[in-house]
Amino acid sequence: MTYIALGEHNLCDEHTCCAISDKKCAQGYQLKKDWLGQQFASGYQFIKLDERAKVFIEFGPAEAGWAPVVAPRHLLVNCFWVSGKYKGQGHGKALLAKTVEAAEQAGADGLVTIAGAKKMPFLSDGKWFKQQGFEVCDSSPDGIELLRLGVGDAGGSASFSENVQKSAGLSGEGLVAYYSNRCPFTDHHVTQNLKEAAQRRGLPLKIVHLDTLEKAQSAPTPATIFSLYWSGRFVTTDLSVCMDSRFDKIMQKALNEKVSIEAV
Repeated sequence: MTYIALGEHNLCDEHTCCAISDKKCAQGYQLKKDWLGQQFASGYQFIKLDERAKVFIEFGPAEAGWAPVVAPRHLLVNCFWVSGKYKGQGHGKALLAKTVEAAEQAGADGLVTIAGAKKMPFLSDGKWFKQQGFEVCDSSPDGIELLRLGVGDAGGSASFSENVQKSAGLSGEGLVAYYSNRCPFTDHHVTQNLKEAAQRRGLPLKIVHLDTLEKAQSAPTPATIFSLYWSGRFVTTDLSVCMDSRFDKIMQKALNEKVSIEAV
């Protein structure tokens, strides 16, 4: 198994795994590369299998992480994906081991990652991480957990920011979508598909683009790739809700059909 690390020296020549051939997301793919290129200076790392595949892990210092996490002396694991025929071959454990090694070399106290208490799209697989020794150190009102793995005998603690604990009280009516360019799929689906789906149903929509570190770290949701709210209530991290064919089903399921999503 050969893995390579992306950096300023090869970012232009290497793919970043997601949305490799999705022409609709070409702009988002470039935005993700631009975002990634800006993170290397803070110690961010992107390690992937040396194949044209979705097998990779991203991580960096939590202090510079694009999420509302308070975890000094920790590395924040962001996107981590092993897909298709590459599953079951040990890539996940191998990539995590490289992250633990990086934490040890950096003198960090541990690793943290953001996962759903139940599996949520575009978040870490909490069940798998817990099997690797991660433990819950904080949780949000929306059912999102912060998981931590200590490194060596080091102590340390981690938590979500105060803004996250206030997320249950989000005000405003209609749809509110938070997103960043950490994922190549968000730009197209949020700025085009979600807008169209909301317009067809006559629903008010506010889009909050987390386009700076400060905005991401002060967000009310830990899921800064994509989070959707309806009248202050958390709906989903599933980006496919933006698609017209999936919108109604996901909304109704998430809200248990207690909230009408008819035109207002």
